[in-house]
Amino acid sequence: MIEEILPPAVRTAEAFDDDRPAPLFPEEEELIVHATGKRRAEFATVRACARRALGELGLPPTAVLRGKRGAPQWPGDVVGSMTHCKGYRAAAVARADDVTTIGIDAEPALPLSHGTLGLISRPYERAMLARLEDDAPEVSWDRLLFCAKEAVYKAWFPQTQRWLGFQDAEVQIGTDGTFTARVLEPAPNSPDGYHGRWLTRDGLILAAIAVTASPR
Repeated sequence: MIEEILPPAVRTAEAFDDDRPAPLFPEEEELIVHATGKRRAEFATVRACARRALGELGLPPTAVLRGKRGAPQWPGDVVGSMTHCKGYRAAAVARADDVTTIGIDAEPALPLSHGTLGLISRPYERAMLARLEDDAPEVSWDRLLFCAKEAVYKAWFPQTQRWLGFQDAEVQIGTDGTFTARVLEPAPNSPDGYHGRWLTRDGLILAAIAVTASPR
């Protein structure tokens, strides 16, 4: 499903449950030694997805550890992103020569909890959501905004190594399955904004960003 909103240079893998136990590298085991069974299952399945996606690039299985602020650490010539929510796990990777950064996020297609929208949105975005809800009330637009902003952060952080809050980017969502994000806190080595795609299906909302590398 996630591959539908990413370019061909990006390799993906996804899972909709944790029914098949996924083996972990010893270094990964150390990261979740005190985790609950549910957290362990999520952690293992999404890393199994990451290894499958890396295999599509011709790379051998490797541990996917956590770096600064929990960002996944990929092999040196690879960029990627991972996500998991109830009923869905996914990873997306690409060669750094082809794609400079990737950000993916998945969320349940349900409205945000009361009070959350005001924390993650700007006035323009709330006005936009009101218009979108009038046009297509069957979509959880507020959750889609949250999902898109998560994808923006996941694309932004590997490029800048800097935090980006929900209020630090302004997202415009199109009914055609696209969105754009304007970053309000510019940083070296990062674009001023991103273009992404989204879809909603089977009780899920997915958002993805992949920035194609400039030809050399």
